[in-house]
Amino acid sequence: MATLGQIIFLIMWIFSMMSLCLCPGPTGSSSDVTSTNTAPVANLGEDELLICYLHTETGRTTVSQVSVTWTKEDLEGLVYRYDDGAPDLGEQNSQFRGRTEISSDALLSGNASLLIRSVRSGDEGKYTCSISSSDGGGKVNIRLRTAAFSAPTFRFSNGVLTAEASRWFPKPNVTWLNSDGGVLQGRTNFSQDSGGIYSVVSELQPVNISSSYTCRIENDLVLSVSKATVTGSGVSKNTYFIYSAASSLLASAYLSIITSVLCICYLT
Repeated sequence: MATLGQIIFLIMWIFSMMSLCLCPGPTGSSSDVTSTNTAPVANLGEDELLICYLHTETGRTTVSQVSVTWTKEDLEGLVYRYDDGAPDLGEQNSQFRGRTEISSDALLSGNASLLIRSVRSGDEGKYTCSISSSDGGGKVNIRLRTAAFSAPTFRFSNGVLTAEASRWFPKPNVTWLNSDGGVLQGRTNFSQDSGGIYSVVSELQPVNISSSYTCRIENDLVLSVSKATVTGSGVSKNTYFIYSAASSLLASAYLSIITSVLCICYLT
């Protein structure tokens, strides 16, 4: 059975390939390097894929003699380099040692997306992906932003609906809405761990059984929207995230892929 790391890389690789289909590059005879998301938001401690690909002539499915270099502004050394059919990490900065990867299989089709494992706050910044190949090349800049965010869990007891989210940074705001979109008065408490990450506990009362409520947790980078329906046996909920300056179409596709793959994994 595949490991969790392999599953995550597969999800991200599928997402990047799907991105190429949803957001094709410019048409014409020239080649170009581009990205479908030049301002991604990474969840601290989790893996992030920086998307970069070479758009080639229409009808061409493979590229050859590919060289890829990833650099980061104000960083001594390289983030990652792939050259002559293999990684070339002699000049790689120690910050990224053992934490970065490019799929050699995806590179055959011009996809030079970079996987960064276990994102840290120090990974935030401006990256440049440079590609050269027999079919052309170029470069694209990507500004990675970092945050911490998690979906809330809900419980209902003694007429009180409680939402708890364990990881948020920067400090978020919490808003409760009724089924008609009207703002409700909730009570929210924050606590902060030694790493500066906030946990959120927000209570809403009174609430009615069989009624639905929306809990929005948001900061400048991420918005979590949860629809919670109070039932006789507990609370059912559905949560999705919206990222600042991100494509809602790609974000929805990404979340759908993750949900499907994780369901398959839990069933097997």
